[in-house]
Amino acid sequence: MAKKIVLIGGSKGGVGKSMVSMATVDYLQEQGESILLIESDTSNSDVWKTYKDSVAAELVDLDAADGWIHLVNLCDSKPECVVVINTAARNNQGVSAYGNTLNNTLAELQRDLVTLWVINRQRDSLELLKDYMDAIPDTLVHVLRNGYFGDEKKFELYNDSKISGTVESRGGQSLNFPELADRVSDDLYSKRLSIAKALKEMPIGNRAELSRWRGEVKKTLAAIFHD
Repeated sequence: MAKKIVLIGGSKGGVGKSMVSMATVDYLQEQGESILLIESDTSNSDVWKTYKDSVAAELVDLDAADGWIHLVNLCDSKPECVVVINTAARNNQGVSAYGNTLNNTLAELQRDLVTLWVINRQRDSLELLKDYMDAIPDTLVHVLRNGYFGDEKKFELYNDSKISGTVESRGGQSLNFPELADRVSDDLYSKRLSIAKALKEMPIGNRAELSRWRGEVKKTLAAIFHD
């Protein structure tokens, strides 16, 4: 069986998809995996710009049918790579229209599709998740409560929702993604530093915070990739 496809979703801006994508690439690099990064946020391609020199990386427009065809062909061409897809805020329409292109080829690709769905505390995160699961029914979905928006108990809308029960009944997990101090995350984005590079170049205090956060991220992602 070929390596997994990992799609980082949320279908809205500002929930933290890019940070989760960077953390996922960093985690998989630490595990010794070969990675193909697909950046679909073609207008704001921070993750691609940060990691294009250390992993195989492609810009793919998932708002159009041709982009989904290209995505499937890329997945087929690199079976030895874990595919990490960073989606754009606007991609929910593309997923609804063309997501079946990927869903219907998973068996032939011999790949499992794992979705990390990043949420804040607002209702539309949940509504968009339901639409996504309807569009790509063969994916295993794990929900990440982004700690930037508060601790677990503040996510009442999700915790008490029907969709959380649906996620878990299908084998998914509801997990907490740790908060990273603003001054460190701002440095990562503004200087386009990979996490590994930042751990060598940032000031000592920043590196200490990044190392703490990286350790917490590892616990969260290990629960997904080693379940």
